Amino acid sequence: MKILQIMAGGKAGGAETAFVDMCIAMYEKGQEVEVVTRRNPNRVELMEEAGLKVHTLPFGGFADIYTKRVLKSIIADFQPDIVQTWMSRAAHKTPNWEQTKSSKKYSTVARLGGYYDLKYFKNMDYFAAITPDIKSYLIARGVNENNVRQLNNFAETENEISPLNRKDLDTPKDATVLISLARLHDDKALDVVMKAIKDMPDVYLWLAGDGPLKGKLQKEAEKLNISERVKFLGWRNDRAALLQAADICVFASRDEPFGTVFVQSWANKTPVIVSDAQGPKQFCENGSDCLMVQRDNVEQLTAAIIKLKDDNVLQMQLVNKGYQRYINEFTKEKSVEKYLEFYQDIISQST
Repeated sequence: MKILQIMAGGKAGGAETAFVDMCIAMYEKGQEVEVVTRRNPNRVELMEEAGLKVHTLPFGGFADIYTKRVLKSIIADFQPDIVQTWMSRAAHKTPNWEQTKSSKKYSTVARLGGYYDLKYFKNMDYFAAITPDIKSYLIARGVNENNVRQLNNFAETENEISPLNRKDLDTPKDATVLISLARLHDDKALDVVMKAIKDMPDVYLWLAGDGPLKGKLQKEAEKLNISERVKFLGWRNDRAALLQAADICVFASRDEPFGTVFVQSWANKTPVIVSDAQGPKQFCENGSDCLMVQRDNVEQLTAAIIKLKDDNVLQMQLVNKGYQRYINEFTKEKSVEKYLEFYQDIISQST
């Protein structure tokens, strides 16, 4: 099968990471995959090192007609069966078959990880929704139910892991370490996490991510007098090593349509605390595979951290159940298999 994967993408983020992971996974599964994305040294390098052919385009604003024109040329040269887009800008720029009249018919598929305005998706034939609620959102807005499939993200992290030394991250060996893998954005509620640990002198917080709120969060840490215990690690590609070196993963988002991080914590056997944001609420089970707290509730988060860090039996219970959820529902093999089944069904319908 020939698959063209397209994402504009920001500098870094969860969707961008999922995009890279899925493109590489499909290629490793034996599919013929090419990629179109913005110039991004980290993202492009990872995919090229894996063997993928990567095209880079600007994906600019309204006046950018170059991207659309070159996309038509790439499609004509590659002759894909499936063209899958990620997020709204790529979908808006990508032509459907009726607009290109390519000698080989192809179908467009939009992968939706959020509640996007569908005016940007007029060229899409099919939709892959990463949660049941996003699928319902699409159907409620007029998308044919037969053209939508709910497909889980997978949460593979690095296979080859070099153990992290806490000393290298200026963290005491005997500290309780919380890890948050997140873009530094207001949606991620990292300010809430910092407030929750204010009066816990033995708790350190690793923030693995980058984003527009870095300066504001650093000032918040200073204001709370916890700067020595909050480590800004920047965007990292060693997610597994970080999760395995930490004691608890905290995923306290205010707004989170899905949230791959909680699945990554399950995969790496790290107990996780989540908020009741849209995504975690649809998948996580409080007291079984996680502890769940109300969004923006500092007191509940503080209590959950205290409860989990001092209860080894509870930690093990959450880890065992979470890992089983990962194995049953969120492995790379299962996710890629479901996507390829969806593509094959699409191709069968169009022939």
